[in-house]
Amino acid sequence: MKIYFFGIEDWEKLHLERKLRELKVDGEVFFYKEPLDETTVDLAKDAEIVSVFIYSKLTKEVIDQMPNLKLIITRSSGYDHIDVEYAKKKGIQVAYIPEYGNNTVAEYTFALILALARKFKPMIELISQGIFTREGLMGIDIMGKTIGIVGTGRIGSYVAKIAHGFGMKILAYDRAKNKELIEKYGVEYVGLEELLTRSDIVTVHLPYNRATHYLINRFNIKLMKLDAMLINTSRGEVVELEAIVEALKEGRLAGGVGLDTIETKLTREEELLKKTGLTTLKLKKEAEAKYLLSQENVIVSPHLAYFTKDASERILDLTVENIKEFLETGKPKTPVE
Repeated sequence: MKIYFFGIEDWEKLHLERKLRELKVDGEVFFYKEPLDETTVDLAKDAEIVSVFIYSKLTKEVIDQMPNLKLIITRSSGYDHIDVEYAKKKGIQVAYIPEYGNNTVAEYTFALILALARKFKPMIELISQGIFTREGLMGIDIMGKTIGIVGTGRIGSYVAKIAHGFGMKILAYDRAKNKELIEKYGVEYVGLEELLTRSDIVTVHLPYNRATHYLINRFNIKLMKLDAMLINTSRGEVVELEAIVEALKEGRLAGGVGLDTIETKLTREEELLKKTGLTTLKLKKEAEAKYLLSQENVIVSPHLAYFTKDASERILDLTVENIKEFLETGKPKTPVE
């Protein structure tokens, strides 16, 4: 069996090799630092199993160039970078890693909340300039505040648990109600509009799909309190970038915005000027992203919420376990249903 890993760092290669030996996984194994896409698929023409991360793009065209492919496993909980429907039509199984970082992302969510509540960004900028002052740095308590959790799956449920520990009032929006959250932590399930209206802090924890595209948008974002805080550690396209920019320019979302992901890739200005074929929409998105970075009450991070040593090792271990089970039973441990 020929197994290809794409988007792999040196330390990950060492960890995977050790885990593959430990579980006695047979096969020829290849590692590449690059993501898998149309420009690199030639490296894996004979692949039977490929393991990728979110920066890989497994389109119909890429999948078609791997005629022996039997399993795609993404080292992430999201899989919108894979044409799952097309893969399944071709008899290719798709697996993902759903439970590697429930607490990890939830902890990062609160790191963003606390950083905004206590104005860490402007404080650090002042201190770095040698300015020791409290002027403009008065923060807020989060105890007693109302947090609205959009999506109470594995990560959203952990956010509720932490919020309860902080003494917060907890609202939630989801298609299915989690009885344990209601009974243990006093979570109140409401409609999305009511959640946006009543919450001091709104945090988003949903996968990206057609139903969640721009779930928070320029229309319903206006329902939020003027001093509300918005956090997104899920997928960029769940929250409309233009809606955030518009709200900030109008003086809303004064509590701050914490984004671990946005719907456009940030590009250095000099690199942007060198590019050709940029659409008006792309340039507009770039301008909106640059505006966000300039705001003292906005924190943007490069998809770090999941990124701890503990969670990263769990991802790699579960990836190998999926491969092992597939080789033994013909089905991965955590398939995309």
